[in-house]
Amino acid sequence: MKSNKVAIIAIIAIIIAVVSVGSVSAGLFDFLGGNAADTSLDGQEVNLAAAASLKNVFDDKLIPMFEEQYPGVKVTPTYASSGDLQTQIENGLETDVFMSAANKQMDALIEEGIIDNDTNLQFLENKVVLIVPADSDSNISSFEDLKDVEGNIAIGDPESVPAGQYAQEVLNNTGIWSDVESKLSLGKDVTEVLNQVAQGSAECGIVYSTDAKSTDDVKVICEAPEDALDTPVIYPVAAVKDTNDTDATQAFMDFLQTKEAKDIFVEYGFTLHE
Repeated sequence: MKSNKVAIIAIIAIIIAVVSVGSVSAGLFDFLGGNAADTSLDGQEVNLAAAASLKNVFDDKLIPMFEEQYPGVKVTPTYASSGDLQTQIENGLETDVFMSAANKQMDALIEEGIIDNDTNLQFLENKVVLIVPADSDSNISSFEDLKDVEGNIAIGDPESVPAGQYAQEVLNNTGIWSDVESKLSLGKDVTEVLNQVAQGSAECGIVYSTDAKSTDDVKVICEAPEDALDTPVIYPVAAVKDTNDTDATQAFMDFLQTKEAKDIFVEYGFTLHE
């Protein structure tokens, strides 16, 4: 009988020791900055529709960070102008999360009952800037100088590209739209505008500051005057109502709001909208 009691006590001691070691190990792992991968969402997918100006930050940093935290979840992004994405979503593009470069497209999808307005966050801000090729010796120093430009001025198509809509707003509010309209070269998204200037097919262009920051092939001349924009450049993000993998979608939305993700957005030139 005594030997049985000793054996039982020994087993209990071993169990306590194992649990204690496990707890210490986990605590040490957390102390050293490690994060255990979450496998609770294995097999789920997040389809992300995001404005073209977000491609670099998502592809370079944020999607790999999220997939490391949730190794069983696949994030599939689609990048285009916000207007193009709106149309694609309306026509059935499989989307769980939409991040637009303007409220116009987001609001339209909310009105149509596609986006869950309860999840709609006014998330980031950007700046509108005037750029020229990096090796340009142009005398352009302000938006007013665009009246004297002889070559092409690249902007996004105002019909579908938020960056183009902001550019048109700036040109209208500075009173030079009629002077430059015939010189405009319209891009299907802000990335195309950036490339036109970087490759020299346009003498100058109007893009977001984050786009200009993404390449050494262009240089910023100036930011758009604050009074030239009626509204700030806001990037909203929201979940669609009929998402297939609700838990993964929520995890992705939560991830975007973490300090680590916000710091990456700031690193890429965005400003957090407070």
